[in-house]
Amino acid sequence: MSFSTKARPIAAWILTGLLAALFIGSASGKLMKAAPVVEMFEKFGLGNEILLIGCGELASAFLFVIPRTHSLGVLLLSAYMGGAIVTHMQHGESYVVQSVILALIWVAGFLRRPALLGSFFPSRPEPSSAAE
Repeated sequence: MSFSTKARPIAAWILTGLLAALFIGSASGKLMKAAPVVEMFEKFGLGNEILLIGCGELASAFLFVIPRTHSLGVLLLSAYMGGAIVTHMQHGESYVVQSVILALIWVAGFLRRPALLGSFFPSRPEPSSAAE
């Protein structure tokens, strides 16, 4: 067994754990209606949606951690971070942090299941058509 074969799953689970902790903490702030979070959501015009967004974020984080639903978690967290990026863009705020987190979601997804990006890495050449 090579080092990369041993290191990949360890790195994947460490990154997954860190991202899950980040999202669970963020969702907790929304669900407990922490004052700074409520203030930010009011500023964005999303004050009435804070619980819905927190529940969606929490559910997505759990799906991301569970091996059987990991791919769905990657897609849902990607959509969530896309929404966060657009919201920050609309309000003239930096969206670098959200973009880095989005990239890390996909890195963790690839490390855990390389087939997640399989369509980008064809395993065999495309067959030539008979009409040539």
